[in-house]
Amino acid sequence: MSYLALAGLFLLFPVAVAAYAAWRRRLGRRWWAATVLTIAILVVLTVVFDNLMIAADLFRYNEELLTGWRVGLAPVEDLVWPVAAGLLLPAVSALLPDSGREVEA
Repeated sequence: MSYLALAGLFLLFPVAVAAYAAWRRRLGRRWWAATVLTIAILVVLTVVFDNLMIAADLFRYNEELLTGWRVGLAPVEDLVWPVAAGLLLPAVSALLPDSGREVEA
């Protein structure tokens, strides 16, 4: 299985949870804007630190399992993980009981 296929399978669950949270809580533009901004920041940090770690030869990839597309030294497959985390964690938070806080609509 390629890294991209594995990452794609992993991304299915966060997308499903986010879709459910958006439907259940009727999440508005502000929530989506904050989530997209969070994902963008996580992707930028991932690109920077992956490039540094790959340049330092801290880890390597099996080139046969990569698409070949890169951002600097980092394969694009690595960018799925911050997208998944940046989508899943706010969605789970939105689904938690309110406990006195207001969910932005």
